[in-house]
Amino acid sequence: MLIRRREFIALLSATPALAKLDVRKAKVETVFDSPGPKPNGLQATEEGLWILDQGDNRVYLVSYDSGKVLRKLATDTKSGSGITFDGSAVWTASTYSREILKIDARSGKTLARFDSPGSGVVAWTTPRRSPLAPPAKPVVAPSQPQPRNATGAHGMEWRDGKLWVSVPPSQMIYRIDPNTFRIEKQFPTAGNRPHGLGWEGKWLWCAESNLNAFFRFDPETGEYDAKIQLTDADPLPHGMTIRDGWMWYCDDVGVVCRLSMRG
Repeated sequence: MLIRRREFIALLSATPALAKLDVRKAKVETVFDSPGPKPNGLQATEEGLWILDQGDNRVYLVSYDSGKVLRKLATDTKSGSGITFDGSAVWTASTYSREILKIDARSGKTLARFDSPGSGVVAWTTPRRSPLAPPAKPVVAPSQPQPRNATGAHGMEWRDGKLWVSVPPSQMIYRIDPNTFRIEKQFPTAGNRPHGLGWEGKWLWCAESNLNAFFRFDPETGEYDAKIQLTDADPLPHGMTIRDGWMWYCDDVGVVCRLSMRG
């Protein structure tokens, strides 16, 4: 389709983040194997790195250097995808029950349940696969279209008493008041499969699994201006968190990685 010059200029002005996107590369280091079979959410704290596992629905607190398990909790999370910590309680994204759970960080007991914002069916039918995953088995297509499961929240972060959540079905990032669980702010994601969230100063980074990249957002305007693009050989990003100049992320095949944000 031919686009006239006037239309092209209008398109650029309508998407300022894309027109001036700072694209970066990074060297990825695999640090350790996850204690669970399918890590999907990460949260950095002073005490250690929290990992939510989608395979066994456990929450692990591990050391940064070796992945040694410091604490392990069974939770009510169902196929969880995201985790954060508010200073006393753990919050998890219970993806397939379309809930967000507040959990006691010592016992694993569920303290509260909330409906996930933006729940629904995701846009894609064939997600990007990890280069570390075994070859996919041939699938025989059903004779009739099969309904797809609705899902909810994925990445989560806590900042200044507010809960930030990325949700693939709606392709949105939300800021939520955890006391009322009302949405206070929302803006679109960079792609159709947003996952882990992490703070770098005032900036909010979001992992995009199908794009194999991370995008930096201004949480006030909702615009993104920078991208870290992984290579096809790098582990696929799911959960993500940031601490002391390092971005930590996990591939759900079972590895925890990191990359320097200092260039």
